[in-house]
Parts: sequence; structure tokens; C-alpha cells
Amino acid sequence: MMGKQIYLKNGFVISMNPSRDVYESGDILIEDDKLLSVGQVDQGAVLPDAEVVDLKGQIVMPGIINSHVHLSQQLGRGLGDDVNLLTWLHERIWPYESNLTEADSYISSLACMVEQIRCGVTSIAEPGGQHVSGMAKAAAECGIRAALAQSAMDCGEGLPDKWQLSTQEMLDIQEENIKQFHNSNDGKIRVWVGLRTMFNNSSELVCGSKELADKYGVGIHMHVAEIPDENLFVKEKYGTTTVEHLNNLGVLDEKFLAVHTVWLTDREIDLFALHNVKVSHNPAAAMRVLGFAEVPKMLQKGICVSIGTDGAPSNNRMDIWDEMYLASLLQKGRFLNPELMPAEKILEMVTINGARTLLQEDEVGSLEPGKQADLCILDLDHIGSIPCHDPIANLVYANHSRNVTGTMCAGSWLLKHGKVMVVDEAELIQTAKARAADVVKRAGIHLPARF
Repeated sequence: MMGKQIYLKNGFVISMNPSRDVYESGDILIEDDKLLSVGQVDQGAVLPDAEVVDLKGQIVMPGIINSHVHLSQQLGRGLGDDVNLLTWLHERIWPYESNLTEADSYISSLACMVEQIRCGVTSIAEPGGQHVSGMAKAAAECGIRAALAQSAMDCGEGLPDKWQLSTQEMLDIQEENIKQFHNSNDGKIRVWVGLRTMFNNSSELVCGSKELADKYGVGIHMHVAEIPDENLFVKEKYGTTTVEHLNNLGVLDEKFLAVHTVWLTDREIDLFALHNVKVSHNPAAAMRVLGFAEVPKMLQKGICVSIGTDGAPSNNRMDIWDEMYLASLLQKGRFLNPELMPAEKILEMVTINGARTLLQEDEVGSLEPGKQADLCILDLDHIGSIPCHDPIANLVYANHSRNVTGTMCAGSWLLKHGKVMVVDEAELIQTAKARAADVVKRAGIHLPARF
């Protein structure tokens, strides 16, 4: 029995397949959750009751993959502006996060996912939030792909009382989340093991997390080498650098996702390459307080580098297109080399590299027959994006999330003709604002007057 079909015609199709084929007037045929044809479609294969969408030259490309986004922090947008990292953590974000209820986490996640859908994002990786149950509920409602994790900490200064958990208690929570939510919502929801930072993760927790990840065949998502103080801390405690310590513990492999990675030595970059470690580069968050990651060097070494937005208190905009723009310009300006990080490389980082990062390159990341129908549609016929002499370059340097008109995951419309299809967006905005105010009041956070 034939399934439900969607026929997209007359689009500028950027496939990101191994040949990087581009079809200037291309068609796509989707059946249920799969791509049947990309580029050229046999009209005889199109069913009479297929949904037909004439794209009229709009760009179609694989769904964008955001490899590092804090879902639980969405309601904390604006709490961490213009302060140092310790103030950011101990006086703003940890009090905020530790006061989140499951219902708060659900609304925060829902708001974050809707913002991502408006950016054309179809897959996200959450590094460790609060209440995986709330995050999973939101992901199921939004229909987005999500690799979720619980924020895992078992030591360190300044932790709120409710986060004072033993190593085994933390591992038990992680395992229960995997058992309950991994591969739910038709496989779109995955659960990974989250590790926060070396400041808050004992060697016992790191090793136990690796055993847990191997047991269930899932990835590990961890903030690594964010600030110089982290390396100094690890040096004093273990006599080596962060990455060398993780290597000594035997946790580095192709399923390890390292985020930020700003303060790496050449030796550590080589270790990443040796063990096929994946990296998520978050340029806006890095520029705020962390520093400048050696992304060109990592790419040259063959390391799979993807792009993430981080969380709303670290970034504010949460727009992956801004991150793409910054990822390119940051390195061009830093090294005074306009040829560094070209547009086509940036698109690879948010598509096929993102899919590799999430361990789903056989399912998503490119538009190829047999893969999941995850895609986004963009209309560059906008005053801020015209003229479009070079569509690939325009996507990175002149595009905005406002140009995204359609987002599809597994053959289902999440955004169609610019309208969010999965939730009542207006109602969500009001609910999120009220929830955010309640959490801040509950946490006792007081922002100083600006003037």
C-alpha cells in the first residue's frame, strides 16, 4: 500500500550528498517519512492525491542540525548579560536552573524548540538540562529530533543543595532516563549521557558515564576546555590537561561530543583527531567570554566540527544562521584570511557534520533517496538578502531565520508557509513569559539597574 506523498517542485535544491549536487530547478518526492527522489522526479511515481507544493525557486536544503543547545535555559534569556563566568554560573544560571520544575522545563524546551523550528532546525543535541521528562514531552509535541541529556554533576563548589548528589545517584538518574525515553517518538528522541564540566565531574563519574554510554550505545555530551581556569584546575588536581585527562580515563571515542573546546593544545587537537572525537563550535557564546576555538586547525586535522547556539543566557539570539555567519567571519578576521571557513564549509558543518556529530549520518544531514525527509525551505527574495548572485554564499552571509518558510522533520511539516504547525505560538509566548517571571522570583535573582 502506497503511503502519503508530498511533492516539492521548482526549488533550488542543495542536496549536501557526497557529490554535493545542486539542482537549480529541482524537485523532491517524499513518501511518509522518507525521501523517494531528489533532483529529478518521475512524474509517474507521483500519486494523484499527493500534496503538491510549488516552491517557485525557493531554496530547499537538509534540515539544520544544532549540535549544542540548552533547552532548560530558554526562560533564562537575558539573565547572564555583561557578567563574568563565575557570576554567570553561581549567581544567575545555577539558581535559575535549580529552581526549574518539570513543568518549567517543558515550557522552556517548547519555547526553545519553536525558535529552532523557525530557524529551519530539525535536529538538536541537548548537553544536559533539567528534567529530561519535560524536555522529552516538548520534543514529542514539536516533532523535532533531539538527543537529550541530564545535567550530570557530583562535585564542585557552589552547587545548589538539590544538586548535591553522589556519583551513583547521578548515574542512576542517567540510566533511568535512557531506559524511559531513548528511541521514543518513533526514534526521533534519543537520550545521551551528559557530563557538565571537569569542575563538577569526578573521575568516577566520567568513567561510570562512559560505561553507561557503551552499555546502551549512546553518545557522551560534555563541555570541554571552556576557560583557562579549567585547564589550571585539572593540572593542579590530575597533573595534566583536560583532554589528556579524559584520554587517560579512556573516554575519548567517536561517540564523544566535546563542546566549546576553546583552550586546546596542539597535542589535545591531535588526540581528538586520533579518537574521532566530535566538536560543537558555538561562536557567539565563545566570543562573549570564552575565547576563540582553533576551528580551522581542527578541520584541517579531519575533526568533525559542527555548530551550536548554546543556551539563551549565553547567546540571547539562538539563531543558528547568526552562528553560521559568525563562525565564518570570526576566523577570517582573527587570521586576516578571507579564504578561511568558506560558505560551503559552513553549510557542511550544520548539515552532514551535524548528522555525524549526532551519530545519525545514515539517516539525516543530506537530501538523498532513502534518508529521512528532514529539510528546510528558505525564501531569499527579501530586501535584506537580495540580489542573490551566489545562493550558497547568500545563505551564510545574507540570510536570516526570517527567510525560513518551511521546516519538515520525518515528512511532517513543523513550519509551513511561515506558520508554526505544532503548537499555538501566541499562547506559548504568553505562557513562557509568565513561567520565566515565576522562576526568576523563585530563584531570588535580582538584576541591577542599567542606568
